[in-house]
Amino acid sequence: MSHNTFGHLFRVTTWGESHGPALGCVIDGCPPGLPLTESDIQPWLDRRKPGGSRFVTQRREADAVRILSGVFEDAAITARFGGPVTTGTPISLLIENTDQRSKDYGEIARQFRPGHADFTYQAKYGVRDYRGGGRSSARETAARVAAGAVARKVLGEGVAIRAAVVQIGPHRIDPARFDWAEVDANPLFAPDPEIVPVWEAHLDERRKRGSSAGAVVQVEAMGVPAGWGAPVYGKLDAELAAALMSINAVKGVEIGAGFAAAAMDGADASDEMRAGAAGPRFLSNHAGGVLGGISTGQPIVARIALKPTSSIATPRRSLDEDGAEIDVRTLGRHDPCVGIRAAPVAEAMVACVLADAFLRHRAQVG
Repeated sequence: MSHNTFGHLFRVTTWGESHGPALGCVIDGCPPGLPLTESDIQPWLDRRKPGGSRFVTQRREADAVRILSGVFEDAAITARFGGPVTTGTPISLLIENTDQRSKDYGEIARQFRPGHADFTYQAKYGVRDYRGGGRSSARETAARVAAGAVARKVLGEGVAIRAAVVQIGPHRIDPARFDWAEVDANPLFAPDPEIVPVWEAHLDERRKRGSSAGAVVQVEAMGVPAGWGAPVYGKLDAELAAALMSINAVKGVEIGAGFAAAAMDGADASDEMRAGAAGPRFLSNHAGGVLGGISTGQPIVARIALKPTSSIATPRRSLDEDGAEIDVRTLGRHDPCVGIRAAPVAEAMVACVLADAFLRHRAQVG
């Protein structure tokens, strides 16, 4: 299987399956001399890991990360940096799987679950790991979050990346009540506390029906200076869109105003400028912080739309590997809304793209 690596100078290769012994990633291109320990990575994984509430899968995984390579510490380094630092060599990260229930999937070993990658993997490779979807499982995103933690180290404290769920099913937050401080105060990553009971009721109702819900996640990056990215084929927004689109269940990506820009007047859509104390001051940000594929210095804003979880208890019409028509019910433990735990994943993908953009910018212009 190819195409498990993304990035140019900051390159990430993820590996592992949902029900294998472990999963992880190899990060190549991380600069040397950056302080890095497992405790720098673990808090980001804890935000994504399963079992945190009744609104996510009840699979119990500690998602404890181990650094296997790419960092070093001795007395001189400890005196200078206070702990291990990156060496510039590949960083290998390991996350063990400890709560697999492969028996839950025995019934569907030869069945194609609607909405899943079962049929397409079988059509392409002629073989597939049906246990939890194998490589196509959202479990793979744990490795991305770990890589994102290293990317944040590359970016430094001047760049802040944050994400929030802004819609579940048909229920959107009220933009007037958007408060980033609320995101970590509830299990749904909601920036509007008043929407939380509405979403909880919606998810409970969907689960009782044996179904699921979709979501929209908004992610922002603050502190990105003007100039990152490249024209034409290296556009920053194009690479962000590709990275975000690679997240499981994502079916749409918007940058800035996104599709709403099509309904705008040209005078309203343009982000006018005035002189500011530290350079140009933009009067709006419909472009989402990117013009011509290059960052403007404004916040980079993107939204992703995630389809409802395909693993549901409601019988759905499908086929088996012999072409026979069947009804499929997916047992096991699944997220009623995959969009909830997608918020930390979106942050991680943006962090990796921006770390790569920073290193490429530095290489080209100094």
